Amino acid sequence: MKQILNILPMLIFFIFYKFYDIFIASGSLIVISGLVCILHWILYKEIDKINLFSFFVVALFGSLTIFFHDSQFIKWKITIIYIIFSLVLLISQFLTKKTMIQRFLEKDIKISHVYWRKINFFWSLFFLFCGILNIYIAFYFSEKEWVNFKVFGFTSLTFVLILLTSIYINFKISKK
Repeated sequence: MKQILNILPMLIFFIFYKFYDIFIASGSLIVISGLVCILHWILYKEIDKINLFSFFVVALFGSLTIFFHDSQFIKWKITIIYIIFSLVLLISQFLTKKTMIQRFLEKDIKISHVYWRKINFFWSLFFLFCGILNIYIAFYFSEKEWVNFKVFGFTSLTFVLILLTSIYINFKISKK
């Protein structure tokens, strides 16, 4: 259920973009992101921090997009989120005992601290790459191509990284 709530804003944005335009889609993204936070509270008695952070970034850049009637603002949103995720992972890599990835997954997965650090660093690089790639796609391709890549390209890239991470973890667990 949580995964469905997490992808719902992107799907709603995509649908509204296909039927209307980037400005209506941005407004719908703001509303559905807020509703996802509320639904998390109702269903789980907590607000997911990543969803809350995402809501604030969406509200800021979506509102700027609508107010100035300029799609450049919403295009920057994903880059800002990816760069912040990359920085948070890097900070945890070098300034804390446990990486962020380890804190999220160590209850379910038991591997060495060294492997958590490698995974965390790789995810940090991935988010940095995606942030830079978004800038390139957003400013050198059409708006329609950017929206399609945002929805399908980044989703596919993330799925591949999850798959590679799972294989890596499985390999490290089976070597024990």
